[in-house]
Amino acid sequence: MASPSVTKLFNNVVFFSAFCVTLVAVPVSSFQFQVGGEMGWIKPTGNESDIYFKWATENRFHIGDVLYFEYQNDSVLVVNYTDYQNCVVSNPISKFEDGNTVLRIDRYGFFYFISGQPDHCKAGQKLVVRVMVQSEVESPTPAPSPKGGVDSGDYDAWDFNWGPPLNSTIKLSFASYFLTILGGVLLIFYVFM
Repeated sequence: MASPSVTKLFNNVVFFSAFCVTLVAVPVSSFQFQVGGEMGWIKPTGNESDIYFKWATENRFHIGDVLYFEYQNDSVLVVNYTDYQNCVVSNPISKFEDGNTVLRIDRYGFFYFISGQPDHCKAGQKLVVRVMVQSEVESPTPAPSPKGGVDSGDYDAWDFNWGPPLNSTIKLSFASYFLTILGGVLLIFYVFM
């Protein structure tokens, strides 16, 4: 049997390691959404003109989540509310044409996406993403001026930073919660042993 000092040293190392892993894992609780599910970002056909609307309503988006657009011979345009409604492709806020666009959500509110092909947008290849407010992340900012307004979705300043591309499609919050629980169990084990 090991001496008490070796056992205590081992327990300290295990506890410290678990604690460090827990600290790193807790902030990483985001999800990568593949826009449109398995079919990706394509022009709707037939009676599918509302497929992206349905897809967006089936998901809940939060700050830190990632949107992954997979497409061929097309593009993704980030636009304002008016250009979204009218499928205006000539004045995008941002334009992506790489076929594998990955965008990190860094604020709450509405984001508007359309296809760069006008006929695709008019067929329903457009998406509104509503990012939910998370009170534990930050307090809501004051409402926009009456000129635009939250209801119209028309914003004058679109100063969001999409951040670096990500490649993971794993739901990271599960790992984060698991490691948090593991850290708590190890802490209880350490305190009572």
